[in-house]
Amino acid sequence: MILKESSTRGFRAYNTKHLDDLLRRGGLGDEERLRIRAVATVLPFRTNAYVVDELIDWSAIPDDPIYRLVFPQADMLPEPDVTRLAGLLSAGAPNAKIQAAAHEVRMRLNPHPAGQLDLNVPRVGAEPMPGMQHKYPETVLFFPKQGQTCHAYCTYCFRWAQFIGEPDLKFASDDVENLLGYLKNHPQVTSVLFTGGDPMIMGESVLRRYLEPLLALEQLESIRIGTKSLAYWPQRFVSDPDADDTLRLFASVVDAGKNLAFMAHFSHPREMESPIVEAAVTGILATGATIRTQAPLIRSINDDPAIWSSMWRRQHVMGMVPYYMFVERDTGPQDYFAVPLARAHEIFRDAYASVSGLCRTVRGPSMSATPGKVCVDGVAEVAGQKVFVLHLIQARDPELVGRPFFAHYDPTAVWLTDLRPAFADRFPFEPAEISEPLTPFEPVVPQRLSA
Repeated sequence: MILKESSTRGFRAYNTKHLDDLLRRGGLGDEERLRIRAVATVLPFRTNAYVVDELIDWSAIPDDPIYRLVFPQADMLPEPDVTRLAGLLSAGAPNAKIQAAAHEVRMRLNPHPAGQLDLNVPRVGAEPMPGMQHKYPETVLFFPKQGQTCHAYCTYCFRWAQFIGEPDLKFASDDVENLLGYLKNHPQVTSVLFTGGDPMIMGESVLRRYLEPLLALEQLESIRIGTKSLAYWPQRFVSDPDADDTLRLFASVVDAGKNLAFMAHFSHPREMESPIVEAAVTGILATGATIRTQAPLIRSINDDPAIWSSMWRRQHVMGMVPYYMFVERDTGPQDYFAVPLARAHEIFRDAYASVSGLCRTVRGPSMSATPGKVCVDGVAEVAGQKVFVLHLIQARDPELVGRPFFAHYDPTAVWLTDLRPAFADRFPFEPAEISEPLTPFEPVVPQRLSA
């Protein structure tokens, strides 16, 4: 069964209603399909005909990387949880009972990491600003209401909580005036990142309502759009009915003197093989926009330096700028996908060493953690101790940016909270009293702007 969203776009989406039929296509047995469906009651599933027909090698599943990137896996959650949910599905339990059990599992998966709900939501007085995050002084994230879905969902996505139908876990707003007012009251903000979901799920007319009002703000230097559309639906920029209008909109942003940057997510080289991807990239770059690429390091999908060097070289040839290798965040099925930090650095180092200097714009492996973006620079022996060398690429406290610090070497550590400080009793971003709670971000207006 296929859900056809638009006869003019040719876009066909698949969701959990179609999951069993799609899995049959891969020749999976009854029990395996049941357990995958059980996982899909907890984590969101959505894909489309382009991904299914053009990107996945169905003769190679379950090992095909794009299949693993998009489809839930039976061992992605703790076995007792999967068994319980599979039992409810098999018994034909009421949907309310299944959803209650799924909710219980979700709440153990840290649905909003890095203080997203508590520390990053800006406030005016005591009132939170819906659909916004403000973690770093110069950057505001905005979650447009109509852009809080995707052409397809990545199984590793740290924003999975946006897609499960629980309003208390979702960021979204369609109040552009609220955004404008906040920016005007915080002149240190020079960059707005539209994120989701995927803002490029929106049509040109809706996207224009969010972008155009920002162009008159002199303080804004850049507008960023976080998107997976180049990998999952490149037709958005080539053959969709409003593709040309969308590119003209991008050109108008550049003509207004703003840097328009696409933060494009490519997780595997296969996502760039289709000629339509190259056409989409060419069209976007012709508007004057830039495309920067990023993705997390994911076990069983891209945990090989040859994959990363191949991606970076291909991106460079196509005119894109390799930007970030991320560490899988501490949310959702992290245990399933995580690569130890020591191995992550080895993969990054080996890939980095095998590309030209023009590709070495990439940074990583980087953890987007509560204090900021923590980069693993390497492993060294200092004062007779084996340690991780780290620094903050970006920080909640700007004074900490670029300052190196150390953590005891731990070959099993997969996240910042697994590490212990070396040569100090605390990390530089930790308060003197560990029990002292962090407070929500309060932007500091630089003196030159507040005078």
